[in-house]
Amino acid sequence: MKIFQIITIFFVAVMAGGCGYNHEHAEEVSGHAHDETLQLTAYSDDFEVFAETDPFVVGNTGKILAHFTRLENFKPLTEGSITARLIVGATDIRQTLEQSERTGIYHFSIQPTVAGTGRLVFDIKSSDGEYKIVVPDIMVFTSEHAAHEAAAEAAIESANGVVFTKEQSWKVDFATDEARLEPFGQIIRTVAQVQPSQGDQRIISAHTNGVVLFSSEHIVDGKAVGAGQALFSIDASGLADNNLSVRLAEAESEFNRAKTEYERKKELAKDNIVSQSELLQAQTDFTNAEANYTNLHRNFAAGRQSVSSPIGGFVTRLLVQNGQYVEAGQPVLVVSQNRDLFIKAELQPKFFDMLAHIKSANIRTLNNNRTYTLEEMGGRLVSFGKSTDINNPLIPVVFQVNNGRAYSDTPLLPGSFVELFIKTQTNMQAITVPNGAIIEEMGNYFVFVQLTPELFEKQAVRKGVTDGVRTEITEGISAGDRVVSKGSILVKLAQASGALDAHAGHVH
Repeated sequence: MKIFQIITIFFVAVMAGGCGYNHEHAEEVSGHAHDETLQLTAYSDDFEVFAETDPFVVGNTGKILAHFTRLENFKPLTEGSITARLIVGATDIRQTLEQSERTGIYHFSIQPTVAGTGRLVFDIKSSDGEYKIVVPDIMVFTSEHAAHEAAAEAAIESANGVVFTKEQSWKVDFATDEARLEPFGQIIRTVAQVQPSQGDQRIISAHTNGVVLFSSEHIVDGKAVGAGQALFSIDASGLADNNLSVRLAEAESEFNRAKTEYERKKELAKDNIVSQSELLQAQTDFTNAEANYTNLHRNFAAGRQSVSSPIGGFVTRLLVQNGQYVEAGQPVLVVSQNRDLFIKAELQPKFFDMLAHIKSANIRTLNNNRTYTLEEMGGRLVSFGKSTDINNPLIPVVFQVNNGRAYSDTPLLPGSFVELFIKTQTNMQAITVPNGAIIEEMGNYFVFVQLTPELFEKQAVRKGVTDGVRTEITEGISAGDRVVSKGSILVKLAQASGALDAHAGHVH
């Protein structure tokens, strides 16, 4: 309840701030009644433009109040010069503004000289590039009467419309998106576990019998280690059997003996006192003794063997305690890089026929309830099971992802669980909207359909399956309809508050 009150207070504050500015500029912009004002909307790949303008009449100066919104975040254009061009036939009437009247808002005045159908073009030059937005089918009339009649006919009205101005939407987390007609196959929704991949994790074992002595008291779970960093040593100096100090002394003694014998026979061979086969045997004994001694001397000091990490990463698990006796080959600790991870799900056999048609997957993390596509994670399908057995009748499906590639703020945690939406290929088409567009009220579902970027209409819909990012809509809207995809709750509050009259028009 407190959260709802906070949202309501925040929304009322936004509404109050927006309305104060709106009424201040109402008369300055138009000077005409609402039914004589045209509302124009156009999109490019990068921008949305929403403009209110007087009907264009030859010889009259038409005022254009244009709002420019970046589609990447639905925030206003903060800087840049914009040229508005009214093009009818061969005529090109233009005006350039070097800066905005207010952030994201530009106020143009254009006087057409030729009647007919043309287009309104906005050329944007900002610090990050140059862009163009085209508003087609702009009519220029020969008389004010014809212009006003056309404007009245083109007026957008709605019995249950909700006004949510650009100034309000710019202040909150808000976005719109198109309802798309796209291939939307069957979705397998399940829970999967995050696991380290084979090349991402190393189990570091003892190379000899002895007592484990960690090099630092900070060798604990989660400790970052570098490649080549000493992690622990195996102390076998106090063992009665297989004592490393004794083995090192024996190896050194054997090395010295084999070296002396080889050098002696090498000199005798010059006078043919020893045969070549005896010299070769002495050389072999010396080489073997040298290798054994060098290995022990390099890896063992004072009866201890030092063990280093072969990779950089994090200590995932300590499998023994400091001072514990271990045998050769026994695992001591695990180091993981948390870079390439497996996401493994186990499915019922009824899904087996669908597994050969897996196209992609979406992954929803349970800690922050965010959903990522397999492509965002740099992932791919690794394999799926081709058989089952009596001990485990489920079919494994394994995806590999690059941990932290596009979501470094919330990397996956090996051993944790995620919600997995497995997408299959299909030729069937479905209308889909972003999940954030759908609002539930008492078991019914609604979306807010955009009539203009400042006027929205609540529409009941019937939804189908979801892939974690988009949801199938089986009834209620058409492909191409633009709906509120972020901030639907704020639009709903605007409707509930009744602070703005849906028929009041745009009041800047």
